[in-house]
Amino acid sequence: MFERPDTGERAVLVHLDFTSDREREDPQEFKELVRSAGVEPMVLVEGSRGHPSPRYFVGEGKLDEVRQAVQLYDADVVLFNHSLSPSQERNLEHALQCRVIDRTGVILDIFAQRARTHEGKLQVELAQLEHMSTRLIRGWTHLERQKGGIGMRGPGETQLETDRRLLRARIKSINKRLDKVRKQREQGRRARVRADIPTISLVGYTNAGKSTLFNRITESSVYAANLLFATLDPTLRRIELPDVGPVILVDTVGFIRHLPHKLVESFRATLEETCNANLLLHVIDCDDENRLDNIEQVKLVLEEIEAHDIQALQVYNKLDLLEDRQPRVDRDEEGKPIRVWVSANTGEGMELLLDSISELLAEDLVHARLLLEGAQGRLRALFYEAGAVVDETFDDHGQGCLEIRIQRQDYNQLLRRADINESELVFKE
Repeated sequence: MFERPDTGERAVLVHLDFTSDREREDPQEFKELVRSAGVEPMVLVEGSRGHPSPRYFVGEGKLDEVRQAVQLYDADVVLFNHSLSPSQERNLEHALQCRVIDRTGVILDIFAQRARTHEGKLQVELAQLEHMSTRLIRGWTHLERQKGGIGMRGPGETQLETDRRLLRARIKSINKRLDKVRKQREQGRRARVRADIPTISLVGYTNAGKSTLFNRITESSVYAANLLFATLDPTLRRIELPDVGPVILVDTVGFIRHLPHKLVESFRATLEETCNANLLLHVIDCDDENRLDNIEQVKLVLEEIEAHDIQALQVYNKLDLLEDRQPRVDRDEEGKPIRVWVSANTGEGMELLLDSISELLAEDLVHARLLLEGAQGRLRALFYEAGAVVDETFDDHGQGCLEIRIQRQDYNQLLRRADINESELVFKE
């Protein structure tokens, strides 16, 4: 029997297994989604088909079983662990005499509850409106009539057409406001690039422990809970890493299999922090039996937002739940760290993780001490202008020793601006 939360909504869950792997969903994950939405799941009706029914998605026999479950449990809503077409939702609501919501609708409802920032609320509303715009016909057939009254006769405009027009106007307004937010975010990002501050983005399947890991590394108190999509709005914190200096750590929304395409589009501004990161920390629940499938789902979303080419470090989290709980670093053939085993909950393996991050970021970092001659004064000024100077000392002969720390790409650019080849520089051990 399901745990009974304090809520007034009672739901019948419907899940079908299809022969195609692309259409297959996880019923256990759907139960967690429903609980995260604050709904009380009364029963899960399961079945299997070769392909969905065009009219009701389920067959006539399964439809009767769902109808009986609705009556038995006095359910308020039927939730499908699948994407339904607008006509299927309309047909199901007519046949079952209660609300019917598909998987996308459940996810959007969770997002609406979790959005806290102005940008997050705008993105959620945009996703909801775009989802709703294809479903206006549901329950609104009585409005498919022309307006009456003097001056309103003739071709006129149906109520549905009015609703669609108002929806399009609202969507256009939200997109304009999101463009403004996106420009402000881009301004902040350019400032970080000018200051030569690398960005590290936490990505991973929802409920893998990203926010707990974020809090452990940054000593913050970002909301973290054992719920799907506990974090929705991106959070940025500045931390110091040895041999690297200041970096920005970004906590982002969790991914999920078959994340609705429109929803990804609506949250593209938030996910831009991931697209522009120097390093991705792919957080994985090592105690989850579906972790390999979850890894693939995250990779699919990263490809969709065009962030799959960014260097990534896998962080196998929740080590404290395993019998063999020894923190360790796995390396590739070249000796580079590719996987770190940690527990964000207990703090085990945090030093190994930070060292691995520093090692990967330091590959593109020039940290050196230069003996500059008088003729190389322009290069000295450029290093100061770029904020790359860590320390400067002078010997008895007035020769300066400049300690610098700068990204390799910016270092090469400054050498070109000063018209100096690296072979002309004198490095001090």
